[in-house]
Amino acid sequence: MDETKRQITKIAREAAKLTVRTMRESGIGTGEFDLIHLVRHQPGISQKEISRQLNMDKGAVARRTARLEEKGYLTRTPDPEDGRSQRLYATPKADALKHSKAAVESAFYQWLLEAELPEEDRAAFLRVLHTLYLRSKAESRSGFPHVTARLGGEGEP
Repeated sequence: MDETKRQITKIAREAAKLTVRTMRESGIGTGEFDLIHLVRHQPGISQKEISRQLNMDKGAVARRTARLEEKGYLTRTPDPEDGRSQRLYATPKADALKHSKAAVESAFYQWLLEAELPEEDRAAFLRVLHTLYLRSKAESRSGFPHVTARLGGEGEP
């Protein structure tokens, strides 16, 4: 039985709803923002590399980058090493996006923590949350062997 009642997932889903609404006001979808974010952090990235890193179909990446270029968020330059490829760069407009997904999520979670919790409960919650985050990250980095085993797949129990 899941004692958590998947409440972590449900809270994250509510944060995602706010993020989608806020990003839509900027004229950017969350998927578009993920692509802009990647290009901002890896200037000169190719569409092929975007496809690999975001696990997106090459055609979808091509359509999305074309839309973002039309909206003025990305520019292309020829790849000097491969005449068939182009490199993508974020424009100043992309750098000036008012809201990032992380900023919206942070605002939501900060608001949530302002609930009427005694300080010691809030501090204890944050310690436990950090412990769970570290455990989930370690499990992910090792390929999820313990969780996979619980699901009946290969891995250690």
